Amino acid sequence: MLRVYQKNWDNGVPAPFLEYALSADWADQTFAHRDAIWEDDGRMVAFCFYESRPGSAFFNLDPAYSCLAGEMMDHAEAQLCGEDGKVKLKLMEGQTALIAEAKARGYRMTDTYNERIFDLSKPLDYALPEGYRFVDSMEIDMGKVLLCCWKGFDHEAEGEWDGRVDPGLRTALAPNATPQYYVVVEHIATGEYVCYSGMWWTPEDHLAYMEPLCTVPQHRRKGLAAAALSEMARRMRPLGAQWMTGGGDEFYTRIGFEKGIQWTTYEK
Repeated sequence: MLRVYQKNWDNGVPAPFLEYALSADWADQTFAHRDAIWEDDGRMVAFCFYESRPGSAFFNLDPAYSCLAGEMMDHAEAQLCGEDGKVKLKLMEGQTALIAEAKARGYRMTDTYNERIFDLSKPLDYALPEGYRFVDSMEIDMGKVLLCCWKGFDHEAEGEWDGRVDPGLRTALAPNATPQYYVVVEHIATGEYVCYSGMWWTPEDHLAYMEPLCTVPQHRRKGLAAAALSEMARRMRPLGAQWMTGGGDEFYTRIGFEKGIQWTTYEK
């Protein structure tokens, strides 16, 4: 995945996309044995896999081996279906061989969205508002991070957070995780973590893979997320990062992120 990476993900998603899922509590790893790797003389050239659970299939393919598109789709249809017996193909706009194969099999595009990216050669300098501070990476409390995520991703309607810290520790201890670059914003008066931005730094690709980003509802619309991403940019530039990922929300466009990765979903 590192070897065939392209800025616009034309050969498939970057490596942190998979590692985050394999280490995250929200993903079902019990079917990971259904993922498939193709090799040529011991070198990996293609990979077909699901992210959170079977029902959607992702494809990473060395463009020199586009002839494998049909085999990869055969595998997705046989092994990565959901309970309804169907599979959604998650393809990037530049994966032309796979898109052609999907269309030939009767799939049609049912959804598309653009994931914004930030060019780190450009300025990103939103200040943290008064009453908040960045937490030193060596002092981050994982329990408070997970509580921030519980609230920040609007799970409070489901009830209280269960208090389990192990899922966060498991993610932070993934082989290529980079928790030393997490950005956490604390509300000084209460000590509560109110904004969190994760980071999976891949120096081989000069990619600052930002995931996830959230703000506690009571502290939204104060510029905390913009300030957190500005701090992230300041930390990642000296390491050689050239691009930072974002998301599809218009928030990213407002603070200077550009159109980047065009996701498409194909279904029968």
